[in-house]
Amino acid sequence: MTKNYFIVVPLILLMALTRSHHVGNAVSLPDASLAVFFLAGFFFASRSLFLMLLAQAAMIDYIEISQLNVSDFCISSAYIFLIPTYFAMWFGGRLSAKLHAIHGNKMAFYTSSIGILALATVSAFLLSSGSFYLFSGRFDTLSVSTFIENSQMYFPSYANSAIAYAISGFAILYVIERLPSLITKKAA
Repeated sequence: MTKNYFIVVPLILLMALTRSHHVGNAVSLPDASLAVFFLAGFFFASRSLFLMLLAQAAMIDYIEISQLNVSDFCISSAYIFLIPTYFAMWFGGRLSAKLHAIHGNKMAFYTSSIGILALATVSAFLLSSGSFYLFSGRFDTLSVSTFIENSQMYFPSYANSAIAYAISGFAILYVIERLPSLITKKAA
């Protein structure tokens, strides 16, 4: 796979445009941050890009809270756990990139990568939600049953948006990699 540096700007823009909307609604898209880290890991091994995306996420959160009156409810001592949360997604992307190098644009790659994406998303959810539950100070009682109950409420939208954005990224990859052969067939 050639380095597709033109992908960096759309990833940065996607996070900038969606980060303040965790769930999404009729006028805004859900947060794409998880998928951005996964796709960044897939397309680039650069740790400096990972760090730049972390800085971007923190800057967006700061601007949203300090300038645009977005609630700071999620900002707590657990916020630092977003680093391993996003690293789980980035690392999942790196694993998928290694599979792509082995299998190319074949069904084995897509099937395995969707499994990796699902595992990375579950890991990210457990890291972010678990740390928030344990360390935010927002919960009077800490019990496994309360965590599971809250997880059942928040996990579906958390996972759906991450997986939908990442699969869209894979669909774009599929088209980009197939485009030269489609153009050649059409010209012939």
